[in-house]
Amino acid sequence: MHQLIKGVHKFRDDQFGNYRKLFRKLSQEGQNPHTLFITCSDSRVLAELITQSKPGDLFVVKNVGNIVPPASVQGDTNSTAAAIEFAVENLRVSDIVICGHSQCGAISALLGELPVPDSTPHLRDWLKLAAPVLDTLKNDYSNFHSAEERSNAAAEENVLFGLDNLHSYACVQNRLMDGSLRLHGWFFEIATAEMFAYNPETRHFSPLIAEK
Repeated sequence: MHQLIKGVHKFRDDQFGNYRKLFRKLSQEGQNPHTLFITCSDSRVLAELITQSKPGDLFVVKNVGNIVPPASVQGDTNSTAAAIEFAVENLRVSDIVICGHSQCGAISALLGELPVPDSTPHLRDWLKLAAPVLDTLKNDYSNFHSAEERSNAAAEENVLFGLDNLHSYACVQNRLMDGSLRLHGWFFEIATAEMFAYNPETRHFSPLIAEK
């Protein structure tokens, strides 16, 4: 906590001046992010850092395992749905990115490699939402034997699972139909900081190429 408090004062005293005009504008005009960025709560995955975005650029949702539940899931297991609807309907973002990553603890737990004790019932129920990923892994990746291969494959399939579930939201369907919304699946390799994007034509994740 001491480190956090020290950081707050350091930002206010040393760095806020560089952002003073931007924050004043954001406070007066409100937020107008261009992208809803759904990623994992993992402390190593910082959306603004890895995309070099400024305050106001991204509407960020972080949850355990960057899981996107289908719209039919109700109650305390689907607070992510509220963020999706708010970003799409109220903020009118033009893009949604679901970004998974390597070495994901939630994926390891989903695969049974990390224990999910009875003392964590919310975590258990949350991970159950991604159970279809296990079926895909069993059917399509039987030749993947190493833990790293299986984990990365599951993390990528979880991103695709999330993209499929986005289509279950009425607000997303409407925006997709009128062409004002785009969906993207990304995978971040922590060790190398490489970003991979899903290509629906090749049906593979390939290195993200900068647009010219």
